[in-house]
Amino acid sequence: MQNIEVIAPNLKHSLSGVTTTVIRLLPIQAKMIGIRATGPGLPEDIPHIRLWKTLFLPNRKPIVWHARRNTEMLMGLVLKTLFRRKYKLLFTSAAQRDHSGFTKSLIAKMDAVIATTPQAASFLERPATVIMHGVNTEIFHPENDKAALRQKLGLPGGTLIGCFGRIRPQKGVDLLVDAAIQVLPDHPDATIIFTGNATKEFEAFQREQEDKLQQAGLGDRVRFLGERPWDEIVETYRALDLFVAPARHEGFGLTPLEAMASGVPAIACHGVGAFSAQIKDGETGRLVEKDNAGALAEALNDMLSDPDRLAAAGKAARTHIEQNFRIKGEAESIVKIYRSLLDQG
Repeated sequence: MQNIEVIAPNLKHSLSGVTTTVIRLLPIQAKMIGIRATGPGLPEDIPHIRLWKTLFLPNRKPIVWHARRNTEMLMGLVLKTLFRRKYKLLFTSAAQRDHSGFTKSLIAKMDAVIATTPQAASFLERPATVIMHGVNTEIFHPENDKAALRQKLGLPGGTLIGCFGRIRPQKGVDLLVDAAIQVLPDHPDATIIFTGNATKEFEAFQREQEDKLQQAGLGDRVRFLGERPWDEIVETYRALDLFVAPARHEGFGLTPLEAMASGVPAIACHGVGAFSAQIKDGETGRLVEKDNAGALAEALNDMLSDPDRLAAAGKAARTHIEQNFRIKGEAESIVKIYRSLLDQG
């Protein structure tokens, strides 16, 4: 077995953006360095070690503990201070907001910090290395036969629009619902699908959106599919004609990159996450004012009104990702920090 030099904890059961990051990066990083994930909610083919075994790894040399959540920073500190494990603590921050006092106290104890955007770095009260996310263009790629794929996945024909992520106001789900009510009556072949789970706190929010759609006569054309397996999400991207990320707040926001790598143009919001750096407005999709259902509706209508331009934007999106957002560059930059920490001894 390859020596374990890095542990990437994932202390959350449900699929989230952070979990997706671990799933994407580890198979690539495993070819560069001895890395294992630990925790629930990860595919079986991801290099993995049981959580309890992190207490009993050889303690002769340092191991990097790469946290991406508060719970993971806290566990790393416990392992290092209480159990005297030789862990080097690394944290990746995607949040573009002022951190709580508790989070700041944890970040202050890290040996190094990565930020996913310059904006995220600006909220940290210490130096950080900015490493933007990339996409695995072998996993995310265009589909030659969308009709057959949709039949396999049980998805409708016509123009298919997707929005993936947790169902909550932060993700702007209600904005897309309101925009759909304005736009879909003029585009009878278009359907919108949401994937993602609504936690108990937001179940009423989802019901409210579904009620609005029913009242508008669009209940069968805007569908909430719930949380789907990762492999199915990857395929669903390929089945789309257009992707929308209407979030009000986002750390980085990976979904438009995954959509564009799949040959699907994306609509997202200025000033949210890294969307403005990801999308070339008018070429690979559209950038609109955040928290503005009217602006979102206008962009949707514009994209749906010209199928040839929609298809051309999808091709341009794929090229844009291949040239600027390959995941290998992200993986190499992070591994460089791992090695720097390990070299400190």
